[in-house]
Amino acid sequence: MHIQEGQSLKSMNTFGIDAKAKYLSIIREISDLETLVKSNLFKEENHLILGGGSNILLTKDYNGLVIKNELKGISLINEDNASVILKIMSGEVWHELVLYCVENNWAGIENLSLIPGSVGAAPMQNIGAYGVELKSVFIELEALHLESGEVHTFDKKACDFGYRQSVFKNRLKEQYFILSITIKLLKKPKLHLTYGAINDTLKLMGKSKPNIKDVSQAVIQIRQSKLPNPSELGNSGSFFKNPIVENEKFKELKLNYPNIVAYPAGEKHTKLAAGWLIEQCGYKGKRYGDTGSHKHQALVLVNYGNAKGKDIWNLALKIQASVKAKFDVDIQPEVNII
Repeated sequence: MHIQEGQSLKSMNTFGIDAKAKYLSIIREISDLETLVKSNLFKEENHLILGGGSNILLTKDYNGLVIKNELKGISLINEDNASVILKIMSGEVWHELVLYCVENNWAGIENLSLIPGSVGAAPMQNIGAYGVELKSVFIELEALHLESGEVHTFDKKACDFGYRQSVFKNRLKEQYFILSITIKLLKKPKLHLTYGAINDTLKLMGKSKPNIKDVSQAVIQIRQSKLPNPSELGNSGSFFKNPIVENEKFKELKLNYPNIVAYPAGEKHTKLAAGWLIEQCGYKGKRYGDTGSHKHQALVLVNYGNAKGKDIWNLALKIQASVKAKFDVDIQPEVNII
């Protein structure tokens, strides 16, 4: 177990914020993690777990221990004529997992292509895109309890998945280090094509009878057309969650804003497109110093090079206030603010 001091985290967060960690430990073996959580350093210092760094905004140096997850490995647990069950270590890159499954013609997560971040972050916020969420393929996960050092197993019910939510973002926040997830994928795909622009994109691609590789490529095309590459322009993807409102509130908004973008969210609620709300408030493409709202997607806040985390957070607060004032709707960050 190796501990580094005063290490920059710029290369470890997709916003490219140059914050420093008082201490840094990179975890490549579970045994190293087990040793670390028993150490005096872990017990005496605040700690922050980093995966791909794609869902975090660092607003200052971290005065504590940063634990970088680099646990790797994909195992085929079970296979029959209809499905496969995979166990994936939490430090794997999510998009690389999707591509691996698509190449093997294992269906279920192709709509989740190009989502940034690590496998361990996926169940924490029940990642979702284009009509599919992680919970639809999820079986269980293993996680190390940071206080006791014990490994616990959580099935789907225990994870308490919601929209961009899980028990690990609420009741059990910062209490566990996710080690692995287990998912079930199908050999005969059930394609989800109705959400967003997938169908239109497939038609432009000339795919009248698409397979999961076609769907994955369509999703990648759509995301690349809207979202900047973090390696070229610092960002964390969608900064805000799409707010969910009661149907009565949606009807009221629809009367005043007939072109409002929204989707059903159960019998009594409607999901509003946060990007549309932000765009109506005039932020799309606006730059404020070295930060701003991206020109192709208002929902994405960016670092043009030398922005500080506080600059981005101040812009986020300004956007929140504007949406509240114009629509009387609260939008909440999807990223973790540190």
